[in-house]
Amino acid sequence: MSDRLRKYLTHFIELTDLEWQALEQQLTIKTINKKDFLVQKGQKTTQIGFLLSGSCRVFYEKDGEEWTTYFCFENSLVAAYLSCITGQPSTLSIQALEDCQLLLFDYQTLTALYQQFPVYETFGRKLAEYLFMGLDVRLAEQLILSPEERYLKFLGSPAKRKIIERIPQQYIASYLGITPVSLSRIRRRIIPV
Repeated sequence: MSDRLRKYLTHFIELTDLEWQALEQQLTIKTINKKDFLVQKGQKTTQIGFLLSGSCRVFYEKDGEEWTTYFCFENSLVAAYLSCITGQPSTLSIQALEDCQLLLFDYQTLTALYQQFPVYETFGRKLAEYLFMGLDVRLAEQLILSPEERYLKFLGSPAKRKIIERIPQQYIASYLGITPVSLSRIRRRIIPV
C-alpha cells in the first residue's frame, strides 16, 4: 500500500530507497467510515493523509451553512495544512463521503525530513506551489465566472467527471457556490429534459 504513496510523490520528487524508508517507517493506516471526520473545525491537527480508497470533502461552515472547497479521491493527499503548519485549530472540516482508508504521517515528520534529506524540502516547496496554483484558479473561478459558467467549466473538466459520478449533487452545488435549487435550474437550462 505504501508503494502508492511513493509513486504519488514522484509527481514532485524522486526518492532513493533510503529517503523513502525514512518516511515509510513513520506511516500509519487509518480507516474512516462514511460521514465521519478526519478533521473537524476547531480541532488542532498535525496529520497529513494519503487516500488509499474512498473520497472526502473539504468544507467551511458558518451559521449552519457549509461551503465545499475541494474533493479528495484515492491517490491524493488530504490535510488541514494551515492547522498543521500553524498549530492553530482548523478553520475547515474534512469529512468522508465514502468509507476511506488512509496512510497518515505527522507534519513534524515531514519537517524533520526537511533537515535530514534536502529532497523533502523540494517536495514541500513543490507541494506548496501546487496548492497555491489550485487555490488561485479556484478563487478566480469564484470571482470571475457566473454560476452557469462555473458549472460548464466543471462539466468540461475530465478530472471533475469523477466528482459528478461519485459525489451527491448538494455538495457539487456547494462547491460551485450555489444552492442545490440553482444547480437544478442550471442543469435544466443546459441539459433539457
